[in-house]
Amino acid sequence: MNRQRLAAVVRKEFQQFVKDRKLLPLVFVAPVLQLTFLGFAASLDVKNIAVVLCDQDKTSESRAFAAAFTNSGYFTVEETEEDQRRLGEHLNDGSAAMALVIPHGFGERVVTRRSAVVQVLLDGSEGNSAAIASGYIGQIVNRYSQEKLAAVAGDIRRLGGVNAEARAWYNPTLVSRRFMVPGVMVLILLITTMLLTSMAIVREKEIGTLEQLLVTPLRPAEVIVGKLLPFVLIGLIVSTVAMLVIVFGFGIPVRGSLFLLLVMTLLFMLASLGLGLLVSTVSKTQQQAMMIGMFFILQPMMYISGFVFPVENMPEVLQWLAAFIPMKYYLTAIRSIMLKGTGLADLWPEALALLVMGSAILWMSVKRFREKAD
Repeated sequence: MNRQRLAAVVRKEFQQFVKDRKLLPLVFVAPVLQLTFLGFAASLDVKNIAVVLCDQDKTSESRAFAAAFTNSGYFTVEETEEDQRRLGEHLNDGSAAMALVIPHGFGERVVTRRSAVVQVLLDGSEGNSAAIASGYIGQIVNRYSQEKLAAVAGDIRRLGGVNAEARAWYNPTLVSRRFMVPGVMVLILLITTMLLTSMAIVREKEIGTLEQLLVTPLRPAEVIVGKLLPFVLIGLIVSTVAMLVIVFGFGIPVRGSLFLLLVMTLLFMLASLGLGLLVSTVSKTQQQAMMIGMFFILQPMMYISGFVFPVENMPEVLQWLAAFIPMKYYLTAIRSIMLKGTGLADLWPEALALLVMGSAILWMSVKRFREKAD
């Protein structure tokens, strides 16, 4: 092996690498971003669980019991509700992940050292968080009972305590698959529509057919629509197949409206197709398009959209950033529709966010594509 020729080849490859200004950020910046996002977002601890409190007793003992939850650092009382029958509405619209019901006579039973029972309702659609929250509840209730019984002489085993009857709604068995599988469908749809769109357009650039289309009487808008419509159809086909696998393969029923699910899917595809078009305008090769889509769009979305890790557990900076990610709202919508049967009355904020962000992303992408075409 000739060392001079080998050194020349290495030098040439290195020079080409340095000259590629778009590849350098992918190699050096993207890993740092991934490590940062994953390091902060990848927390399996459950904190700041939103609670709706229904205190029917309204005594000092009931207030002390509720304070034991808020002082633990795991739970935050976001709302209070007088009517126990309306607790399901808070769990259904996502304003609370847990409902705590303290019944009449709780304080009297605690003071007289008799057994007292409280009711806890958990949103089981996010199985992992619900299971961890259930463990926290048991610890808090046991600690409260021990503190109340500690000052009493004699055998505490004869004395009453506080028992929490916890039930998980929407996912009674707390199977994590029911939470993860709908998220995987969102991920597959994003990959299909965004990456395939960007790579298909860049491939046209590479072989020169895109320039040929642009010099024909076709307008740039017609070229864009003609390029995007096939991927809308592909996305719908992929979504339909995924839904069939979810329902018949995993046994996860769709409790809500299929039409609303279709509308949310189309709104999400506005953003994903727009991102694919945007990636194609900054990429010269299919490899660049794939790397930009994977490292700068797909993976950050996975980390901070709530795909695996709850957004509520992340630092405030990442929570603020997650508010501008369309995948976050689509994940909330699809899980709510499938697992809870939630309707548009509760999901209209997600629908509006998807519409606004999708339209804005698509508009910016089309504008940049036209500038590049000119």
